[in-house]
Amino acid sequence: MRIHQRARLKALVCALFLALSILEGEASALEQDRQTVDLELVLLIDVSASVSKLEFRLQIEGLMAAFRSPVVLEAIQASGGIAVCVVQWAQQARQFKSVDWMQLRRHTDALNFAKQIASITRQTPSGQTAIGNALMFAMNELNTNSYTALRRVIDLSGDGRSNDGLLLEEARATVLQHGITINGLAILNEVSDLKQYFRKELIGGYGAFVLTARDYADFSRAIREKLDREIRSTPLASNPHSDTRRMTRKGSDQTFVAHIRFPP
Repeated sequence: MRIHQRARLKALVCALFLALSILEGEASALEQDRQTVDLELVLLIDVSASVSKLEFRLQIEGLMAAFRSPVVLEAIQASGGIAVCVVQWAQQARQFKSVDWMQLRRHTDALNFAKQIASITRQTPSGQTAIGNALMFAMNELNTNSYTALRRVIDLSGDGRSNDGLLLEEARATVLQHGITINGLAILNEVSDLKQYFRKELIGGYGAFVLTARDYADFSRAIREKLDREIRSTPLASNPHSDTRRMTRKGSDQTFVAHIRFPP
């Protein structure tokens, strides 16, 4: 009897080891299938109730113009390639990927991406401001795409404070634990101190920064400058529209953390 029990136990242990080996092999194969780029970037654009139809169009047109601008085209060409997608966000259950992940290495890639942006339609006409949920949606996109990069960045544009959904503090902490940088573009048409709010409550990660647009008409200028700096990864020294922040996690070297791809 004991001999049979030992035999069954041995068979079970062998089966478990075999299953683990298969899972490890699949995970390794998936990682090898990922395409390497310099930067993975999620662009989060605000479509909450505070954003009018005109303001939404100004965001789309500004983003489209940015990927057609010489400065951003040059930044992409000089990089080792970037992977980027566009997400609309509003209240907690309303995040929509409007342009799927695309790899940009040449001018033609960026111009094709701009064409995709031009076709974006608004997915929700209203909704509150759930920044925490937007961050978690973006983190999932970064963790499940087919790319791998030294830098992973969430670029959130918005015109108000979080007032719905997940606690921003908790969502932000989770994102930072995955080695992801959060940058912000504060649109100051409604909340004059939004830059300070984004700086204190939103941004984080190595070299994180806030850039401001005076209003939606100024969005095109701001997003062009923001993309240029994110792609080139240049420090923001002295700029009246910008603010930088370096985050140091207890017991770790932030430069090292920023260059690790954490598992989903």
